[in-house]
Amino acid sequence: MEIALAVGGALLSPAFQVLLDKLTSMDLLNYARQGHVLDELKKWDRLLNKIYAFLDDAEEKQMTNQSVKVWVSELRHLAYDVEDILDEFDTEARRRRLLAEATPSTSNLRKFIPACCVGMNPRTVKFNAEVISMMEKITVRLEDIIKEKDIMHLEEGTRGRISRVRERSATTCLVNEAQVYGREENKKAVLRLLKAKTRSSEISVIPIVGMGGIGKTTLAQLVFNDTMLEFDFKAWVSVGEDFNISKITKTILQSKDCDGEDLNSLQVKLKEKLSRNKFLIVLDDVWTENYDDWTLFRGPFEAGAPGSKIIITTRSERVSSKIGTIPAYYLQKLSFDDCLSIFVYHALGTRNFDEYWDLEEIGAEIAKKCQGLPLAAKTLGGLLRGKPNLTAWIEVLESKIWDLPEDNGILPALRLSYHQLPSHLKRCFAHCAIFPKDYKFHWHDLVLLWMAEGLLPQSKTKKKMEDIGLEYFNELLSRSLFEEHSRGLFGMHDLISDLAHFVAGETFIESVDDLGDSQLYADFDKVRHLTYTKWSEISQRLEVLCKMKHLRTLVALDLYSEKIDMEINNLLPELRCLRVLSLEHASITQLPNSIGRLNHLRFLNLAYAGIKWLPESVCALLNLHMLVLNWCGELTTLPQGIKYLINLHYLEITGTWKLQEMPAGIGNLTCLQGLAKFIVGKADGLRLRELKDLLSLQGKLSLQRLHNVVDIEDAKVANLKDKHGLLTLEMNWSDDFNDSRNERDETLVLDLLQPPKDLEMLTIAFFGGPCRLHEEHVIAITWSTTLT
Repeated sequence: MEIALAVGGALLSPAFQVLLDKLTSMDLLNYARQGHVLDELKKWDRLLNKIYAFLDDAEEKQMTNQSVKVWVSELRHLAYDVEDILDEFDTEARRRRLLAEATPSTSNLRKFIPACCVGMNPRTVKFNAEVISMMEKITVRLEDIIKEKDIMHLEEGTRGRISRVRERSATTCLVNEAQVYGREENKKAVLRLLKAKTRSSEISVIPIVGMGGIGKTTLAQLVFNDTMLEFDFKAWVSVGEDFNISKITKTILQSKDCDGEDLNSLQVKLKEKLSRNKFLIVLDDVWTENYDDWTLFRGPFEAGAPGSKIIITTRSERVSSKIGTIPAYYLQKLSFDDCLSIFVYHALGTRNFDEYWDLEEIGAEIAKKCQGLPLAAKTLGGLLRGKPNLTAWIEVLESKIWDLPEDNGILPALRLSYHQLPSHLKRCFAHCAIFPKDYKFHWHDLVLLWMAEGLLPQSKTKKKMEDIGLEYFNELLSRSLFEEHSRGLFGMHDLISDLAHFVAGETFIESVDDLGDSQLYADFDKVRHLTYTKWSEISQRLEVLCKMKHLRTLVALDLYSEKIDMEINNLLPELRCLRVLSLEHASITQLPNSIGRLNHLRFLNLAYAGIKWLPESVCALLNLHMLVLNWCGELTTLPQGIKYLINLHYLEITGTWKLQEMPAGIGNLTCLQGLAKFIVGKADGLRLRELKDLLSLQGKLSLQRLHNVVDIEDAKVANLKDKHGLLTLEMNWSDDFNDSRNERDETLVLDLLQPPKDLEMLTIAFFGGPCRLHEEHVIAITWSTTLT
């Protein structure tokens, strides 16, 4: 038996919008003009805009048309390649601007900055033959894409059409209770909420919240049809994404005489109908978070009699909090036994395996795949209905959940959760395919990956990109696409993880083995993101990995003792498009100089590595956003040119016990938000005053070796009081109380180090003077914080 697969793909429209925005960047255009490639970029702009007009129609038709699906896939990879070359131009433009603005010490910068262009005069640009060839090939590919578009009869200007894909099938109040298992206690709980008396005269709104496919609608149907309920009037409305007040009101009125009437007339009629009547209204599948719309809609309901109730079902906690008048009722997954019962009913038409005892064991294994979701059990059961043979059941057991037919069951239910996301969240959710199943992550780590991949927009206000990312994360969390675990960690339900991999498509793989026979697999260039858990599989198939020239993400999880120096030396020169390189827990003793040629790199994680130093070529990575060196216990020095990494936001060096001093010029990194510690030195460029302009620092900062302060005024110049994002501050002197210590100087330094007023915790260690703080600091700290 073959199970159909409809290959998904993260929405292309937002990716195209990014490209079009980049092509209007003045810095990029000026740079292209100097390199005499401006006309080529203008041609790209025209061609991309022409394609953009057809994207909505293509993204809709790819679900049913194989040719269009292939066309969209090719276009997606072409968009990646265009973005890479524009990123090269943008990086080189920034590099040349840095060279032009630099002091005579520029010569230090020149020696480790590789350029994609020939000639190092910042005022002249001459592209090499390789770049020109790449651009010409991309132009040809764009023109071919447009020709193929005409053959497939794609329609222009259909931006509203994609909403049809997003529409959820309308629900009714009818339910076959014989097919419902395991919801009796849930039904009783909601009935108690319906019968409960409220002190407020406000109409009670009861939210039922849960992930897609968990049975919210079924539960509401069970409650709605309970014969013991006493209401004068009942109505069921299937709402969906479009909260159309007029349409919903007409449905509640249940009258054909309302066509053509305005909203005011409709609401007057509804108020008259509900007046002094005790009613029950169910609004199924509510998505709107617009409180003004809800306030306008609920106006007529105030005329109802006491005891009137409204039930809403929703996937979103935000909807619940804005609309509900009582705490939400969270619907949980079914027990394994109940899930198995649903599966058996739909697969065999019975309530047990008495007549099919040979299928019981494998049936139980299939039911486990449902993970407590009744819709999954129903779908898998329906797939096997009429096929009570072992071979068919084994094929289903060994199939992946995204292989289910797209027009029936769990896959459409989960895809609905995806399709109803705003376009900017679609790309972010699809990128979660980087995590294996059951992997637990911190929200901040995910946001940093989104940033590295360019999935978060630059704010037009002063809002930080991390804050935008947190908003995106919370939105996905509120839609039940993430699950919260202990200690601030999050994960995805197995079926949601399957959905992420489904929509991400062929660009994400979790193992080199996913490629199958390397001799037969020809599309190495289409793999953009790779996660692995065992370096041994990489070392054994190094030749395969080296063919992935366009790989953007290489993430290692739980490598621990694997030694990979040789593999890294061989790999990095081949993977020039990397934006994320995470080798946490890998046993690396030396990073090769070739790291400096990864012009696109934004995220470099070497936590727990055995390195003693980083090559100076790291300082050529002008796009580097995050450098993680936590718990690199052998690390003794940082690159001297680190001051040129002007886009660096995080320098994570917690647990680097052997690090003796900071490199000179840390104060140039004015974008820094994360700097766990600063080691005070005595020489220029190493002094405490380097912190002056680092106003974006947040979280924790540990000041170490404060006994090295040679100019007392440096403590004031450090300007701690204006670093409002700091929550925890440590001030550390030396634990060696020898005669060289100056009590007076240390006391003055402490007085001048003025902590920000919002500080939550202040730790002072090995201070050689009297234990005292300036009065205003104590007042600011003692409200809700700890002083140790």
